Amino acid sequence: MADKSYLVAGLGNIGAEYAGTRHNIGFTVLDAWAKASNITFEDKRYGAMASDSLKGRTFHLLKPSTYMNLSGNAVRYWLGELDIPVENLIVVCDDINLPFGTVRMRTSGSDGGHNGLRNIEELLQTRQYARIRIGVGHDFNEGGQIGFVLGHFSLEQIAELPSITQKVAAGIKTWALAGSQMAMTQLNTKVKEVESASGQ
Repeated sequence: MADKSYLVAGLGNIGAEYAGTRHNIGFTVLDAWAKASNITFEDKRYGAMASDSLKGRTFHLLKPSTYMNLSGNAVRYWLGELDIPVENLIVVCDDINLPFGTVRMRTSGSDGGHNGLRNIEELLQTRQYARIRIGVGHDFNEGGQIGFVLGHFSLEQIAELPSITQKVAAGIKTWALAGSQMAMTQLNTKVKEVESASGQ
């Protein structure tokens, strides 16, 4: 089987003050993936990179160092540097329009008001790339969006994050191995629904 490469971009902001915030859940997913696979990130141009392999596929995990609003710079650079087609790109980000614990994968679409997705769309000049949006909830008053997304999860939510990150990483692997339709069937449910279906 010929090797196939994929770019998995988890969005977030660099810096200790942003670690573990809602807006950084893309970083959280990739950090959990790296820990589970015993791989490490290296600081590279425009971001931290790590690579993982599975059944002839190579997953290049990217945590952009450009800050959220300029995520497209890192994504565009690494697609070119690694010679990866845009159809082999998948982006992981937070979404305040989804309840916490809800995951939604799409193969294309609008940025939905997310600045990272907007910048990627602008620089790639296309909406035709896969993205996984992870719900962080909408528990803030009018004008409180920035403080909310840059805030931290509750202790109860933190306890659920491992299930969410594991599910998203598994879904990305399914996307590469079995296609987007299978991955969307796997991902587009709430974590608790999946656990109930499996009898956990």
